[in-house]
Amino acid sequence: MKKTLFLLAILNYSLSGKLIAQSSKQNKPAIPERVLQIDFNKVAGKTNTMYNACVGAGRANEGLRADWQQQLAYVRKECGFRYIRMHGLLTDDMAVYKEDNHGKPEYNYMYVDVLFDFLHSIGMKPFVELGFMPSALASGPQTIFWWRGNVTPPRDYNKWADLIRNVVQHFTERYGAEEVKTWYFEVWNEPNLSPGFWTGTQADYFKLYKYTAEAVKSVNKAYRVGGPGTAGAAWESETIDYCHKNNVPIDFISTHAYGVKQGFLDEYGNGGTVLDKNPMSVSGDVLQSRREIAASPMPNLELHYTEWSASYTPADPIHDSYHEAAYVLQKLKQVGSAANSMSYWVFTDIFEESGPRFTPFHGGFGMLNTQGINKPVFYAYQFINRLGDLELANNDSCSWVCRDSTGNVQALVWDFTNTHPGDSVHNQVYYIRDLPARSKGKLKVNIANVPDGMYALEMYKTGYRCNDAYSTYLTMGRPAQLTRQQVEQIKKQNDGSPVSREVITIKNGMPFLKELEIRENDVYFLNLVRL
Repeated sequence: MKKTLFLLAILNYSLSGKLIAQSSKQNKPAIPERVLQIDFNKVAGKTNTMYNACVGAGRANEGLRADWQQQLAYVRKECGFRYIRMHGLLTDDMAVYKEDNHGKPEYNYMYVDVLFDFLHSIGMKPFVELGFMPSALASGPQTIFWWRGNVTPPRDYNKWADLIRNVVQHFTERYGAEEVKTWYFEVWNEPNLSPGFWTGTQADYFKLYKYTAEAVKSVNKAYRVGGPGTAGAAWESETIDYCHKNNVPIDFISTHAYGVKQGFLDEYGNGGTVLDKNPMSVSGDVLQSRREIAASPMPNLELHYTEWSASYTPADPIHDSYHEAAYVLQKLKQVGSAANSMSYWVFTDIFEESGPRFTPFHGGFGMLNTQGINKPVFYAYQFINRLGDLELANNDSCSWVCRDSTGNVQALVWDFTNTHPGDSVHNQVYYIRDLPARSKGKLKVNIANVPDGMYALEMYKTGYRCNDAYSTYLTMGRPAQLTRQQVEQIKKQNDGSPVSREVITIKNGMPFLKELEIRENDVYFLNLVRL
């Protein structure tokens, strides 16, 4: 009897343990799983490359520096940018314009030629921003930035038109009409931010636009000119209506957008910013711009966002953070084909609107810091530039899967999670912290009908503490200055090398399948190369 009771007790204990274990499994939340189902044979179309059509830089005079030129050549090679736009081409530090004692204009292109010849040498083209006002032609003394770009209308619009005509004739003589036909000429920068970038009215800007556009077209009617280059997607319909009603030439609309919730001008970094929680910030503006153009009397105009990023200030640590890489990819994916270009502002922290910066990671706009250290956003652009020229059909909202003519396959997959706590905390407080990324579960990439054969699979990544230079900098104690050895250490630890390499065999019609762990704001690039 005692033996029977003992056995029954053991059985009861065993059953209760199993029930508790089963109950525990049932109560435990399932690990989320994200699956990309792709077919190698289902091509959606040619890969859209508007993402690297253009990139920004601070001002023209900075382009005469050796380190600036070295960094641009590097991002051109790695990220494929084709055009570059910058402020200050006509500002006094480029020495383009002056007048003699009798008020006769004198033109000089010594510095401009050095800059544009360099661009030509690395296979880039200028997206020419025509501004700011040479002081000898200015109607007032008001300037912006440490380098004093004059933001007043011309005191003589005919002399302004003569300057533009001379500039464009010079470009034609030096580079040839067929080359200059491929350029863009944009009239001014953010004239709606008055008195910041323009002391005149909207009507004054339209007058400037008319004289400028007609001067450009007087050299060659095929040259492309546009504007208004506004902040916050402003004045688009008004510009089109003005040009249509007054028979003024216009080939494209340009404007700007940033992903924070307040203001559009903070060159000294004195204001606090908050990343917008709206999932369609920036991209929503672009889609609206396209709708406005489509509904206008000139529905076929090109649309160029000649500045954009997460934040409008060069003192916002989100630019240095790993969050920026996923943010950029998310916005580019949402924009799709609505824009002809999305020019990231800017490629380098060699950027002196408020003067030279004193610390290596100060929230600067650049993809590279002043010492040429790659930030995570650099890798976002490098990865997207490595996609093949055929995009495969894909229902996933946070990825591209492509292939090229040789049968190699590329998958760029990310998570974008806006972890910002909200209005109570500024970016300048939040993104300087160590911000570990939480798990988002499993990611499975399943590609059917990949041709049989042997393939090398290389996997690249950027995310928290992976090609995340700022986190490495944090572990050093955020020194105000970096030694040469510290720069090399940060570069070495964040050099973009593959996180894994393997050789795989696909046979008998089996799909390619790769399972990964993905965290908040991770970005993966998978490169499947046929051997």
